[in-house]
Amino acid sequence: MNLKELKNEWINELTQPLMIAGPCSAESEAQMLETAKRIKESNAQVSVFRAGIWKPRTKPNGFEGVGVIGLNWLKKVKEEYGFKTATEVANAHHVFAALEADVDVLWIGARSTVNPFTVQEIAMALRGTDKPVFVKNPVNPDLALWIGALERLLGQDIKNLGVIHRGFSTYQKTKYRNNPNWQIALDFKSQFPNIPMLIDPSHICGNRTGLADITQEALNVGYQGAIIESHCNPDEAWSDAAQQITPEVLSELIGNLKVRSSNLAGFEGEMGRHRTLISDLDFQLIELLSQRMKISEKIGKLKKENDIAIFQPERWKVITEYANQKAKETGMSQEFIEKIFKAIHEESIEVQNNIMIDKIK
Repeated sequence: MNLKELKNEWINELTQPLMIAGPCSAESEAQMLETAKRIKESNAQVSVFRAGIWKPRTKPNGFEGVGVIGLNWLKKVKEEYGFKTATEVANAHHVFAALEADVDVLWIGARSTVNPFTVQEIAMALRGTDKPVFVKNPVNPDLALWIGALERLLGQDIKNLGVIHRGFSTYQKTKYRNNPNWQIALDFKSQFPNIPMLIDPSHICGNRTGLADITQEALNVGYQGAIIESHCNPDEAWSDAAQQITPEVLSELIGNLKVRSSNLAGFEGEMGRHRTLISDLDFQLIELLSQRMKISEKIGKLKKENDIAIFQPERWKVITEYANQKAKETGMSQEFIEKIFKAIHEESIEVQNNIMIDKIK
């Protein structure tokens, strides 16, 4: 059996769309129970309660989770409020403890997905389980690593598989904590439409703004649900406080989502995917143009310091020749490419001119 042959009928047993919510980290029994109680009382359409029991931190000496004791709190949430439960596992020890505590849903985090040795260890510890196992995309934008992690799980006879799109780390600062890079996620979805995909807007945004937009965008292109961080007192959370929301805000967010009918998987569904990719590419274009203009500023300062004229005819000739060449290679309109390069070049000259007259320091 391969990934494309998986049926994944298990997800039909859960509320559609599948909403998983709860605190980033389990902090205390009281915190867990209060959060679960308020999610229940707010009538949020959540079927699985999540909490991080073990927390991989970038730097040492940070809060790395309460450990095994937190699994008992998850049990109480299930007993008192009827939620299924979910947590992240990052090694064999975590797996054995979570299985013993009868956690219903497990996921492998982005930091683990990137390491085939870690995934193999987890897969072997999970061998043959019928519990749903989700795999978050790796930290770096590598589709093969993501697919490879699932293949390792399937190789251990784990068949109830899903994935979580949580965005990709980038050195460049953007409005996202993790750039969504929809192209990679939708490439995965195109190859494996049978594998359920959830969105993780909390880790993509890194803050409370934009969560609804990212979640809606994912549902528009056929994702099966979301995993969202919710805390009874977000501002006092021990980890990732900025991206957690109260149960009441969570309920409002979910209530305002519009779920597209699966019957739209044809024309309109495909149209949504294309538009999402265009939005993603437009965002990248803006980021690249911003970087280009910063380099133009540096060039302008060098020209000013050395009394060199801004406009260099030889440089413009090189640019136009390059534009014509790329137009032929890509099959695009030469006139269109020239217009774009001309606009960029004019803006670059304007930036450098402002430096010459001390408008930009």
